[in-house]
Amino acid sequence: MSVSANVNEKLCPSRVVLEHVTSRWGVLVLAALLERSYRFSELRRTVGGVSEKMLAQTLQTLERDGFVHRDAKPVIPPRVDYSLTPLGTEAAEQVWALARWTERRLGDVERARAEYDEARTS
Repeated sequence: MSVSANVNEKLCPSRVVLEHVTSRWGVLVLAALLERSYRFSELRRTVGGVSEKMLAQTLQTLERDGFVHRDAKPVIPPRVDYSLTPLGTEAAEQVWALARWTERRLGDVERARAEYDEARTS
C-alpha cells in the first residue's frame, strides 16, 4: 500500500515510524547496530540503561517496521542475532547523525538553558 505521507498531518502514519526511530531506545539500538550485528545480551550491555523488556519491545517494533533483521539459528542453546536491514541502515545513519550533533552542541544547549533560567529568575 502506497501512502502519501505528510508528517505534519495529524493522522499521518509516518508519525508512528518517526516515533519508533527517534525514541530514546530506538536511536540507541539503531546506532549500536550500525557497528555490527549483536546478540540480545550483547546489545543490552551496549545500550546502557535499557531494560530487557524495553529492548525486546524496541527490537520487535524495529523489526516490524523493516529496520532490524532477526536471525534465529536452530541450535542449542538458541542463538539470535540482530542486524540492520538496508532500510534500517539508512534510518540509523540519519538518527545517529542527529545524536552526534547533540553531543557536539551540548555546551551550547547548556549555556542557552543557563541564560534562559537566569532571565526567568531576574
